[in-house]
Amino acid sequence: MYGDEATVERLLTGLGDTWAVVGLSNNERRPAFGVARVLQRFGKRIVPVHPKAETVHGEAGYARLADIPFPVDVVDVFVNSDLAGAVADEAVGIGARGVWFQLDVVDEAAYARTRAAGLEMVMDRCPAIELRNPRYQG
Repeated sequence: MYGDEATVERLLTGLGDTWAVVGLSNNERRPAFGVARVLQRFGKRIVPVHPKAETVHGEAGYARLADIPFPVDVVDVFVNSDLAGAVADEAVGIGARGVWFQLDVVDEAAYARTRAAGLEMVMDRCPAIELRNPRYQG
């Protein structure tokens, strides 16, 4: 795991509430679908990012991060590790404040680049799991 508890807390509570969820579609069997719902329950505005640009959980989708016409605070990445680095680079490019690579999404070089660019980053963790910590409960 990459990202200490203080970084996890800053991403979940301190960087803002607009989370672009890359890889989110209407496929209810995919982990992104359920995690996005949990993020919404905790007050996050989710922004689906998927080539299909589907509306998910009532939020309009976009094909790419660069297509989102408003600021994004955190980019939550649900793509394969071999694609994740490019997404992290896009997150830097759009001015996101943080990047979260989901469980089993690991790219150490992308982690280093993202941190060097000044963004907060967590890798190989899940915000839905972290939000179960009592510190984040009402």
